[in-house]
Amino acid sequence: MSRMLDMAGTAPAPTVDAALRILSFLATQSGPVAAATLARTLQLPRSSVYRLLGVLEERGFVLRYPESRRYGLGIASFDLGSGYTRQEPITRLGRPVLAALVDRVGESGHLAVLNGRDVVYLADERAPGRPVLVTDVGVRLPSALTASGRALLAALPREQVRALFPDASAFTPRTGHAQSYSRLRAELVTTRARGHAVENGEIAEGLASVAVAVKDRTGWPVTSLAITYAEGQADEARLVAEVHRHAEVLHRRLYG
Repeated sequence: MSRMLDMAGTAPAPTVDAALRILSFLATQSGPVAAATLARTLQLPRSSVYRLLGVLEERGFVLRYPESRRYGLGIASFDLGSGYTRQEPITRLGRPVLAALVDRVGESGHLAVLNGRDVVYLADERAPGRPVLVTDVGVRLPSALTASGRALLAALPREQVRALFPDASAFTPRTGHAQSYSRLRAELVTTRARGHAVENGEIAEGLASVAVAVKDRTGWPVTSLAITYAEGQADEARLVAEVHRHAEVLHRRLYG
């Protein structure tokens, strides 16, 4: 932060303002953008933009893509956004929608957000007499293995997903479920094509889940709505339709 405040004699407030404007602009884009685009759109000196991007990259708020010479949001930005969503609006507005969904389908459900490479569960609603789940409020699970995580990852730009999973060490080993970026990418392509994510026994044997991402006005995924059920013991097409319908309700509650 000291570098940010001392650059070229710039006053602290304008420099912080410029950094926040850069982050806000990146958050509205569908993919990484060039520094020249930032400078032109935000009417900032190009040299200042490069210096600010350097500081933001050091702190993890920005990722640089050397091949395309572009910049996108980093993992620290995800963590900051997830921290906000965990605090109030999604939980407060989403819990009644989740409860209505669970009552409607008679299966257990949950709301989750991305936090780095994991999903964190914000709300968990259990249906009477249904299987015991490992999910609960505050539980973290690998996003690449869960329907909730896959729904959220599928809504991100491909470059952002690659930045989250740069190599094999980024994946959590799971017995019987080999993980790699190529496998994850194929799963996300399929998820985007069908409009919802699925999970079949990756977290708990015998349990399956379907999930849909809820996006903000810019198309950025803010949370996922999911239902978990015993494999082979539910009408998946009906569950998917109901999750989609209630995800739309939650979107309207959050954004009008």
